[in-house]
Amino acid sequence: MSAVFNFTFVPWFRSVAPYIHKFRHQTFVIGLPGEAIAAGKLPVIAQDLAMIQAMGVKIVLVHGFRPQVNEQLAAKGHEERYSHGMRITDSVALDCAQEAAGQLRYEIEAAFSQGLPNTPMAGSTVRVISGNFITARPVGILDGVDFQHTGVVRKVDVAGIQRGLDMDALVLISPFGFSPTGEAFNLAMEEVATSVATALKADKLLFMAEVPGIRMRPEEPPGEDNPIDTELPLAQARRMLASVPDSHKPTDTAFYLRHCVKACEGGVERSHIIPFAVDGALLLEIYVHDGIGTMVIDEKLEELREATIDDVGGILQLIEPFEKDGTLVKRDRTEIERDIANYTIIEHDGVLFGCAALYPYPEARTGEMAAVTVSPHSQGTGDGEKLLKRIEQRARNQGLQSLFVLTTRTMHWFLKRGFAPVDPNWLPEARKRKYNWDRKSQVLVKRL
Repeated sequence: MSAVFNFTFVPWFRSVAPYIHKFRHQTFVIGLPGEAIAAGKLPVIAQDLAMIQAMGVKIVLVHGFRPQVNEQLAAKGHEERYSHGMRITDSVALDCAQEAAGQLRYEIEAAFSQGLPNTPMAGSTVRVISGNFITARPVGILDGVDFQHTGVVRKVDVAGIQRGLDMDALVLISPFGFSPTGEAFNLAMEEVATSVATALKADKLLFMAEVPGIRMRPEEPPGEDNPIDTELPLAQARRMLASVPDSHKPTDTAFYLRHCVKACEGGVERSHIIPFAVDGALLLEIYVHDGIGTMVIDEKLEELREATIDDVGGILQLIEPFEKDGTLVKRDRTEIERDIANYTIIEHDGVLFGCAALYPYPEARTGEMAAVTVSPHSQGTGDGEKLLKRIEQRARNQGLQSLFVLTTRTMHWFLKRGFAPVDPNWLPEARKRKYNWDRKSQVLVKRL
């Protein structure tokens, strides 16, 4: 039993190590909705956050309290009221919000104080710091509706939050803001988390949501042919927001997506939507290669896109050195022009730094990833990973179930990314007829 455990645990732990190194000293802002706490997920989320912090990540936790406030209102026989996607906070609702915030703060602090032997938090010391880090102003009157004590974020006390993080504490922020006159305003958790992440220039913003993420085709029902889109470029996320109806419910596509887009536009390079219903969702998203939810990524000057006929010259220039040393099979201009729709490229400030092509074999439900090239100037920066992810995404969209490559020199790179060697006879008949037996290329396959 122990041998089996070692066989699975040791490679897994080693595969996690690069992410531990990468994220040490980085700042993550976590948006935790009240729905997750109401669903009883707080103890395990606290355990996961304690582990993440122990691995050197600085954490700001912003909690929501939507269902808890509604519960308090119902207990007082008071109706919950919304307009423009915001709660109308009258004096009764403000009292309920304060009661809910106080209760949740103590529950969260208690959860991080766990430390029983034989539990994930044994020996942990998580210090929780909270305070008046948010300055707010009232929403006021919109379209004749007086929002009373509902507010919006005006300013974030970056220095105060940073001091707490520098003390190795977890900073806890409730969805409340205060005015210079001493008034308290009820805020939306999503807006607070986005504002804090933007002000801190956080490395990641993660929303723990009721939804599993954003699907490839959000307007269609979930299914194997409509999986979660694990990596959504900012430009594509903007287009998606424009195409889906505006929403005010946490279960709607646009609800968290618009905040992720706003955060990326404000300088947060990675924003995530992950399901709190999945046990260990935070760990799976942060420390596993493909993640579990949707990551909105700001590519800045770097653009990952499908190639056009104008890119042929750049592709030829990129692959030429690798054709000369025998790493790639030689391709002429006519061949690349003919197959240009199959190519995906990475362009940085107008210069091509990487390319890859997908040749589908629909009859065998598989596709070939070919001409995988990354410029020597860009190797080691993760461009190869990005190309692989995009080709995998294109293959899934075409209904393919696997991806194969032929290689003579880069076998180990593909092995590390989930490919497994197979006999050349495995190849689809159409590809087998073109296989060069003299070249002795290794054939590797990855299930999608």
